[in-house]
Amino acid sequence: QLQASGGGLVQAGDSLRLSCAASGRTIRSYHMGWFRQATGKEREFVAAISRGGAGTSYVDSVKGRFTISRDNAKNTVYLQMNLLKPEDTAVYYCAASNTVWSSAHSVYAMDYWGKGTQVTVSS
Repeated sequence: QLQASGGGLVQAGDSLRLSCAASGRTIRSYHMGWFRQATGKEREFVAAISRGGAGTSYVDSVKGRFTISRDNAKNTVYLQMNLLKPEDTAVYYCAASNTVWSSAHSVYAMDYWGKGTQVTVSS
């Protein structure tokens, strides 16, 4: 089970740190990703981190502002979000994938999903 937390209502330019804690399984064997879904839009890839943490990937719109990290000892993945913009408003989901790294950005490649956490950025 994956549980995302850390969302909230912030102003443009603020920061938030999302956490995704896993229970019942270890995340060590999985690539981990963050996705988001805004109202009326499809779920989209935000960031991914490889099993060992050496590889990361980001959607262009968050590069330089968001940082994904993982602590396998704590079975937790993080998403540090800085310089938030109103267009970052969405429900954020964490997910785990056992696929190859090149596919770890795909919604369809995720094996497990957590419940989302709402992030709202006001202008």
